[in-house]
Amino acid sequence: MPLALLALAIGAFGIGTTEFVIMGLLPEVAADFGVSIPTAGYLVSGYALGVVLGAPLMSVLGTRISRKRMLMLLMGLFIAGNLLSAVAPSFGVMLGGRVVASLAHGAFFGIGSIVAADLVAPEKKAGAIAMMFTGLTTANVVGVPLGTFIGQSYGWRITFAAVAALGVLGLAGVARLVPETPKPEGVRLRHELAAFRNVQVLLAMAMTVLGFGGVFAAITYLAPMMTGVAGYSAGSVTWLLVLFGLGMVGGNLIGGKFADRALMPLLYVSLGALALVLALFTVTAHHQIAAAVTIVLIGGLGFATVPPLQKRVLDQAAGAPTLASAVNIGAFNLGNALAAWLGGLVLAAGLGYTAPNWVGAVLAASALGLAFLSSTLERRTDARSRVVAGSAPAPEKPAAAVPAAARR
Repeated sequence: MPLALLALAIGAFGIGTTEFVIMGLLPEVAADFGVSIPTAGYLVSGYALGVVLGAPLMSVLGTRISRKRMLMLLMGLFIAGNLLSAVAPSFGVMLGGRVVASLAHGAFFGIGSIVAADLVAPEKKAGAIAMMFTGLTTANVVGVPLGTFIGQSYGWRITFAAVAALGVLGLAGVARLVPETPKPEGVRLRHELAAFRNVQVLLAMAMTVLGFGGVFAAITYLAPMMTGVAGYSAGSVTWLLVLFGLGMVGGNLIGGKFADRALMPLLYVSLGALALVLALFTVTAHHQIAAAVTIVLIGGLGFATVPPLQKRVLDQAAGAPTLASAVNIGAFNLGNALAAWLGGLVLAAGLGYTAPNWVGAVLAASALGLAFLSSTLERRTDARSRVVAGSAPAPEKPAAAVPAAARR
């Protein structure tokens, strides 16, 4: 794998840390600003919605400059947003900082996926994308637990200042290691938008929303669930997030390995198992060891879907991948926002801290249904194409020349 993938992974590490670290700090942030846990959950959904909106906007801007320069610009925006969160005097200002940082997220992973895929041979594209996303998953093993520990010990503001420093490191990595590329030529917004007429692109994005939403329905409210139901101490949330991160790393690597070989079967298995595990989490959440094992499985199964879904979008939108790739990253975060909102609703309704797990199970099961629908439609399209090709009239053979003797 090219060294440039390391630079992309460094940037992904910083972005992954800021996206997920807030989940372990929700109780501290809520107490500091005097808001409820469901209200503090808007810091998750607000970030996610910012990714959804920022992905297409930043990607369109990215067609005007080289991809390397765009990646550097995005890291600068990420740094500014996290610094604003660190010094926020009110909950509203902090929410604004989260949104500013989120604007870089979708386009960075979207453009980064294209850069990563272009660096390797066609049969290694999913593996290259997974390598970049390793930075995101590793953040959950190192960055998020460490940020949670710092936030709980020294204040959550220190955590976001440290995340801004990670952004500086990511910016330096992109500047140093990613090769300079020319400005994309011949890219038109109308051309990029045409990819969304492909029903397979839309189905892949819908699977992304629902499947990853299933993960975040449970993980967004992991801290209060584990302390209030499983009986873990607040300090133990850090190590539970490490387990979630280890699951993500393993799932991401497995997804990258098998997506190039059996993409749709991988989605069937991972989404089906994810729905089952999330449903079981309503029971296992009451037992500390069982809860810890379940958290690992949720991380692994959830992130096993990331490389295949991203690759499927790139394959189906091969002629205009930039916007579609970034919007699919936004779809991951739209799922996060949807899940955080639905989870907050069931919590506010008094259904208990395990209720969001049922929300997640339903979302993941819905994604599995879309996977089967996508495969069925694809087989029908292929069958029609073969029928049309087989019914086409064979080209007429030129008449054989008649010998002169026969003509006489």
